[in-house]
Amino acid sequence: MRSVIRRRVTTMISAFLLQSPPLSSISPKHHQYSLLPLTTQRFLTASHSFRLRTFSTRSIPNMQDSASVSYLSQREAAEIDETLMGPLGFSVDQLMELAGLSVATSVAEVYKPSEYSRVLAICGPGNNGGDGLVAARHLHHFGYKPSICYPKRTSKPLYTGLVTQLESLSVPFVSVDDLPEDLSKDFDVIIDAIFGFSFHGAPRPPFDDIIRRLQTLQKRPVIVSVDIPSGWHVEEGDHEGGGIKPDMLVSLTAPKLCAKSFSGPHHFLGGRFVPPSVAEKYKLELPSYPGTSMCVRIGKPPKVDISAMRVNYVSPELLEDQVESDPVLQFRKWFDEAVAAGLRETNAMALSTTSKDRKPSSRMVLLKGFDENGFVWFTNYESKKGSDLSENPFAALLFYWEDMNRQVRIEGPVERISEEESENYYHSRPRGSQIGAIVSKQSSVVPGRHVLYDEYEELTKKYSDGSVIPKPKNWGGFRLKPNLFEFWQGQPSRLHDRLQYSLQEGNPAWIIRRLAP
Repeated sequence: MRSVIRRRVTTMISAFLLQSPPLSSISPKHHQYSLLPLTTQRFLTASHSFRLRTFSTRSIPNMQDSASVSYLSQREAAEIDETLMGPLGFSVDQLMELAGLSVATSVAEVYKPSEYSRVLAICGPGNNGGDGLVAARHLHHFGYKPSICYPKRTSKPLYTGLVTQLESLSVPFVSVDDLPEDLSKDFDVIIDAIFGFSFHGAPRPPFDDIIRRLQTLQKRPVIVSVDIPSGWHVEEGDHEGGGIKPDMLVSLTAPKLCAKSFSGPHHFLGGRFVPPSVAEKYKLELPSYPGTSMCVRIGKPPKVDISAMRVNYVSPELLEDQVESDPVLQFRKWFDEAVAAGLRETNAMALSTTSKDRKPSSRMVLLKGFDENGFVWFTNYESKKGSDLSENPFAALLFYWEDMNRQVRIEGPVERISEEESENYYHSRPRGSQIGAIVSKQSSVVPGRHVLYDEYEELTKKYSDGSVIPKPKNWGGFRLKPNLFEFWQGQPSRLHDRLQYSLQEGNPAWIIRRLAP
């Protein structure tokens, strides 16, 4: 193995996200939520895989076609490292920290700790092994239970410091002799951090035997290789057939040429710190990273059997004697907990309407207020939903808080709110959103996106003096007055909790019933 310190790039460039006002403010007098306008771009996604779903926060991985991503030769990878640690001022420990964090976040994107908690990091004597040590430390803080196999320790302070950090967390170190013959009994994930892109020649003991054992694994434990699957040639791949066949490859800086031979289901690029000067010099085509994520999926997503996709929920019980007698208060309680958990756009809800010819339609909208009188949202009255509600003034709302295994259904008649309420809310919005409401004739056909932008720019100039932007007459709010609530809490074995609140004609009291899941 070459003694030259080699390194790869990762990044911690944080995306500057637009900050919206607080989601809610409570008026003690009226016990009403006033949901302030959001300035962040709206989207909701749900990501399902074979996992146990527990309370969590996670980023949404972007998808990049592997054909459009640059691949590095061994020489290019070494030159980039020398540039980073030379004129660009990076230290090896900084880059190792970023690399290990990228590996840990990639693992967490696919293999959730509720189902893949037992992790074995097999670390080599070089920088690739250091990446594995850092990854194990982060995985410990992510809720995993890592163990370390580190046969060839070095006395360099950087590595002894990493060992001390892990020992202070009571992360166990396992010798090669103490590794179980059948690794699948003790571990769910193995991190292959043995050899990196500077390795030459055939693996020597004890790593040759370790690689042999990893080759014989079947479905579990899954193998995650750091940058280069151990036993592979950095450019030619597993050309001799003696390397590891990982389930996940986490490339660092940019994929190395050997990654073109990777056929496993999960290929991630870790880190996001390639300076423009380096990208330009080496003509690197690199993907964009979503939000503040340290990793991005590249290549095609794995093929899945949709019929076999399912989640086993783990949640607190939802019992009749523990819920509020008033469903609005129960909704407020769950809403508060969802906000406290940091869920994105807690006030996003599916609004389902039906036209006069009984054809249903659904879309996502944002709740902008609720109290004992009902649930309020705003829209263009001439949109599809506005048209449906004018013909059939009944609707259903659905809130889905995935990370908390909860959903709430609400049904009831719908009415328009007063013009005064609509005016007040309209002028509380950012001026750009006010102009957007004028420009967008919701559900109407437009020749192209440029038409919207042109009108938007024209109106922006018109009202650049700060004058009042008039609310469109066809824009305003609706209020749903609930006559039915259903609170759903996911539970194991599909024995979910479903509590329904309903009103009976002539009886103002809510009736609570448990429904079969």
